[in-house]
Amino acid sequence: MRWNRLGPEAFSTYGKGIEKEWLVGNGLGGYASSSLIGANSRTYHGLLIAAFGETLGRILLFSSLDEEISQNETRFQLAAHRYPETIHPQGFKYLEKFCALPFPVWSFQAGPFTLKKELFMIQGQNTTILLYEIRYRECKTTKEKGDFTSSDSFIKLFPLLNARSFHGTTRSHEIDFTQEALKNGVKLKSSNGFSFMLFSNLDFQPDPKWYYNFEYDMERKRGLSFQEDNYNPGFFETQIPKGVTRFFVAASTEDLTSLTLEKAEELYTRAIYRKNLLAFNSKLSDPFALSLLRAADSFIVRKPTIERKTVIAGYPWFSDWGRDALLALPGLCLVPRRFEDAKAILASFAAYRKNGLIPNRFLDSNLEPDYNTVDASLWFIHALSRYYAYTKDVEFLKTLWKSLEAILENYYKGTEFGIKMDSDGLIQQGPQLTWMDAKIGDFALTPRTGKACEINALWYNALKSASTLGKLLGKDTSLFDTLAKKAAENFKALFWNPEENCLFDCVFRNEKGRLIKDSAIRPNQILAVSLPYTLLSPEKEKAIVARVEQALLTPFGLRTLSKEHPEYKGHYRGGPEERDLAYHNGTVWPWLLGPFVTAYIKVNGYSKRSREDMRALLSGFESHLDDAGMGSVSELFDGDYPYAPGGCIAQAWSVAEILRAYVEEILGLKP
Repeated sequence: MRWNRLGPEAFSTYGKGIEKEWLVGNGLGGYASSSLIGANSRTYHGLLIAAFGETLGRILLFSSLDEEISQNETRFQLAAHRYPETIHPQGFKYLEKFCALPFPVWSFQAGPFTLKKELFMIQGQNTTILLYEIRYRECKTTKEKGDFTSSDSFIKLFPLLNARSFHGTTRSHEIDFTQEALKNGVKLKSSNGFSFMLFSNLDFQPDPKWYYNFEYDMERKRGLSFQEDNYNPGFFETQIPKGVTRFFVAASTEDLTSLTLEKAEELYTRAIYRKNLLAFNSKLSDPFALSLLRAADSFIVRKPTIERKTVIAGYPWFSDWGRDALLALPGLCLVPRRFEDAKAILASFAAYRKNGLIPNRFLDSNLEPDYNTVDASLWFIHALSRYYAYTKDVEFLKTLWKSLEAILENYYKGTEFGIKMDSDGLIQQGPQLTWMDAKIGDFALTPRTGKACEINALWYNALKSASTLGKLLGKDTSLFDTLAKKAAENFKALFWNPEENCLFDCVFRNEKGRLIKDSAIRPNQILAVSLPYTLLSPEKEKAIVARVEQALLTPFGLRTLSKEHPEYKGHYRGGPEERDLAYHNGTVWPWLLGPFVTAYIKVNGYSKRSREDMRALLSGFESHLDDAGMGSVSELFDGDYPYAPGGCIAQAWSVAEILRAYVEEILGLKP
């Protein structure tokens, strides 16, 4: 396996070079990310996107750092940018190797100069550090010498800066910078109130100017704003002697004036040690599992202003979502044995519980979360139950018992958004509250108002989990047992579709009061088989798995709608409306492979053959770890061959559910 190590064939052209992206997180929700060749192809790309907390969100401060090596009249420009109708410079022509792990490393060969560049972030800080090593070898033959005969060789580094939300773009007339030059750096303050600095062990020369009309290819494809300007405060410079020269450049919202090269290299060693320690503590040794474990780390973050542990749903643009975080928690925290993180995340979401509802999402720039979800609270109970299964932590269970009780009480009595248990013991909800919630304006693209199959599978699982956990604490769980029994009695009658031999996706009453059962083949029903507590007979569970496999399974996940349906969309591309139409109407989601693998192995009696089948299925992600967001798993894929990846380049529940299923079901390492 060659995960995350690439040679010139991967970046021989600009188009190839921007197909793959890298990302490094800082444990706060901030990050550094760009294309493989360093050309920013998204508004979300940059070397320092700083996380300032809920009131300010994430801000692009440090867009790129352009390296230029000169000797006599010869210049080697190692950066790459797209401007209108041109690519300049084209530094990827000198790029020889790229490696994404444990942190991004680039190796350039430019004439007699070999440049190695490494990038990392300090955990818990808005700080990015780039370490450089340049080797200048003396030319040995007349032909080789060419123009490289002088010892007056220099390297200059030109930082390009901004101070804007990572969702947007900036023009030079919209923002100003004031700067204070230091011998080895510069302090900057933007007119919109952001202060940061650049520092190095090289001399800094002030020379402020703007660079105009950068273009971002991915935003153009997505039908969004794709042009902007960036500010250059000056440049770092040093002469290059023969032999080896090492230096660094750092950008941070912290004071960097005491940073030295030795300290920067020590911080790099610590960052690698931290990653190795996470792998060691997980007690995992399987290479594929360890690769997914490394990917999982960037999603677990501490919000900087309110000291709240949470999960970033996806990079580069998502914030933290309750559903995503709690669904992903077993894979992100329990399988890797990060139990303290699991506790902190569960306690964090419990603290925001309101009328029995766990928040749907926290906005980057708003302290008040949205609560418009029916399943986040049910996933909370599932995650708490799985936490106990792994840890047997009764004391922590006691602290969250009231939250668990409040959720169930509000669901059976009724709470906001039309969420309420009906007389048949099943949960009904208002519009756009399940994970299939895409809409254009007020038009719901996957209307699921009423009773959704996976919501009621989660409801039954929550009741049974609460009963089991409550008995451990000596609680009276008779109500939960009664409600679970009633839900089980009515679930099959309401949701079983004898014509398709699977479940109806959603059941509702139309304006005339007529009961409508949606027979669209969707993947939601797989949860009725994969959850720890399920409602159907083994025969019906096996039929569901067979139907889902036949209609929805692809090498990278389950389609959100069968290809036979008239609303099926096989490609996720185009502008926002076109993409939203496909989002849950055919697009493939990798996270769904987690429950599918669990369900498939279950209905096949946990046989060796079924595990081998699922191992072969998940092996497709070994090559994907070298694709799109290198080292991670994309948010989604096209429903049609060749199943091109799309959406976020790194998605929490994609990584988490594949890791959980692989470790628990295929390796057999579960409580």
